[in-house]
Amino acid sequence: MTDPATWVDAYVRAWHTNEPADIGALFTDDAAYFTEPYARPWRGRDAIVRGWLEREDEGGPSAFEYEPVAVEGETAVVKGVTTYPDRVLSNLWVLRLDGDGRCAEFTEYWMEQPA
Repeated sequence: MTDPATWVDAYVRAWHTNEPADIGALFTDDAAYFTEPYARPWRGRDAIVRGWLEREDEGGPSAFEYEPVAVEGETAVVKGVTTYPDRVLSNLWVLRLDGDGRCAEFTEYWMEQPA
């Protein structure tokens, strides 16, 4: 398995640039991106790029700190904290990477921390 930290670093770069090529490079052609555990996923690289850009952050300062907490075969679990000027989110990601380091399945769980 590709080191999940390498993939997450590329994800964070794409999150800051919102460049379609940066986003698309993260995922396999037929990837599934679950924005919530039980939501209908965005399926396929084009749908993921489109969905991402429809929900992109408005810009401004933000930071993401993370650590992989479990890696088993192709699957990794990553715990993170996203800090915006007006709120802080706790994140838990489950991702399945292929042999080329692209994500075939991504599920995000996020909760806003109390003020």
